[in-house]
Amino acid sequence: MDTLHPQPAPDDSADDEEYLLPSVDALMAGTFALMTGYAQAGTECPNRGLIVKKLVSNLFFLANHPQVAPPMRCMLGNLRTRWQILLEDTAAHGPREPAPTASWHTAPGTLQ
Repeated sequence: MDTLHPQPAPDDSADDEEYLLPSVDALMAGTFALMTGYAQAGTECPNRGLIVKKLVSNLFFLANHPQVAPPMRCMLGNLRTRWQILLEDTAAHGPREPAPTASWHTAPGTLQ
């Protein structure tokens, strides 16, 4: 199998975007997909914290993967540290309450 050029998965079980990748490439692709999802999610998205947790985990495993070159491992470790700081800042502030929009009123504290 050519590791530089991923092969499409067999036609009988695959979608157009499914490929057979070496584990390190699959982990890298998943990490990029999570970063894209984080960038596209609005600040009110309740899953942003979970996305960051998974990014930190993926970056840890990539930074320690034996098939990754040492300079890339160093860069991935630094990147993981930056995402870890973001995760800790998010956890310190707790979950955000959604901001009321112009079309919604805040709920009253008591009912009559």
